[in-house]
Amino acid sequence: MTALTLSTSGAATLRADALVVGVAKGPKGPAVAAGAEAVDKAYDGKLAAVLDAVGASGAEGEITKLPAPAGLKVPMVLAVGLGAVPEKDESFDEEALRRAAGAAARALHGSKKAAFALPLDDASAVTAVAEGALLGAYAFTAYQGGEKKAAGDKNGGPKQPLTDIVLLGAKPRDKEHKAAAERATVVATEVNVARDLVNTPPNDLTPEAFAAVASATAKEHGVKVQVLDEKALLKGGFGGIMGVGKGSENLPRLVKLTYTHPKAEKTLAFVGKGITYDSGGISLKPAGHNETMKCDMAGAAAVFASVVAVAKLGLRVNVTGWLALAENMPSGSATKPGDVLRMYSGKTVEVLNTDAEGRLVLGDALTKASEDNPDAIVDVATLTGAMVLALGNRTFGVMANDDAFRTSIHEIAEEVGESSWPMPLPADLRKSMDSPTADIANMGERMGSGLLAGLFLKEFVGEGITWAHLDIAGPAFHEGAPYGYTPKGGTGSAVRTLVRLAERTATGDLG
Repeated sequence: MTALTLSTSGAATLRADALVVGVAKGPKGPAVAAGAEAVDKAYDGKLAAVLDAVGASGAEGEITKLPAPAGLKVPMVLAVGLGAVPEKDESFDEEALRRAAGAAARALHGSKKAAFALPLDDASAVTAVAEGALLGAYAFTAYQGGEKKAAGDKNGGPKQPLTDIVLLGAKPRDKEHKAAAERATVVATEVNVARDLVNTPPNDLTPEAFAAVASATAKEHGVKVQVLDEKALLKGGFGGIMGVGKGSENLPRLVKLTYTHPKAEKTLAFVGKGITYDSGGISLKPAGHNETMKCDMAGAAAVFASVVAVAKLGLRVNVTGWLALAENMPSGSATKPGDVLRMYSGKTVEVLNTDAEGRLVLGDALTKASEDNPDAIVDVATLTGAMVLALGNRTFGVMANDDAFRTSIHEIAEEVGESSWPMPLPADLRKSMDSPTADIANMGERMGSGLLAGLFLKEFVGEGITWAHLDIAGPAFHEGAPYGYTPKGGTGSAVRTLVRLAERTATGDLG
């Protein structure tokens, strides 16, 4: 993990491989942002003019590298675009700072140390810049480099991310600044853990392997772990999880993570879909739709990372995490379309499509999580392509059985920089899941199928328990070019939202 330090050193005196400054898009060209005064002075007050001359505009995420003048002890100045200049008496938006810091950190892969002289008006800005820089300084290189990397050849393999990030203008002795940096480090670390899990090839991240990783890491941070293997799942009547996982040689697991605080007054349960590989089962996915299906466990990765983050932060709230882990494969033992599964709740489900498997493993986990009677349950899942069609690749949908809770989660997600949108659960769609054979079918009408999946999950939530469903199918895995602090591949979607929800619950500040 990249190291983060706060420093009151001047930009002109600090030694590093690069010095990052912010540039905004002004009405008359690029404008140097606060924090870069010493750098501007080293350019004889003409940094904006130099940037303008080389074509910089200050547009969000724009990267411009300049040779440093004689007055600085760095070889390069990197100017990163912050977007439009804020209105009078306003500060840069936290997400703009987060994305700018992330873009700068990504552009500096291959360097060791960088100083960031971006606007730091308050502790919230420190959090945003620190988070963005640490999230941008991420690369998944475990499987790259080959023999050269194994032999320690410095020229082998891909460029490595920054090892040291220094925030200039942040005060290491200021309690709020220090706390902001510590929180950002914890959250970014766990987001990157979730990214690593999502990016790990499915031949190495089987349900058993995921459970082992979760167990070892959670125990290090005082989190209790219980793992139900295939024998316990079969004996316990977890027909949904077993029905999905029995077609694979890599059999399923249900992992319970328990963090408790002695002074906690509320309990949250997080439930994650953990399909470590999704072929579609007997309802096999068509060519072109299988290649990224290692990401179908992103919900479980987010839940695992969030529980560990909550434990590291020592939040005054009890949190249980449930990882419903299975591999969905076709074989002679796999569930077939038309089969009926008896879920852990006792409800029977007619499986019309084995590729609608996430709701089956989540159904069992939601019922089990409900037995503890938490104050609220939030499930996270890469559940439906329909949600991607509705909201695109960067926004997750939020459904709930309580409108106020849905609104709170949407607001929390937006606050931490995760794009989300509240979605309804129309009661009229439920009828299309009626089955002549079982209590319910796992499919219904095609139109509104993302909402229908939410209605299916609602059936397995305990009576009187507040519940929300986050469908992260769009933002969980990014296939395009990196942007801001978002890399190609696993993104760690929903971790920041879940952690902030836990923080709000711990302080009683949940609307």
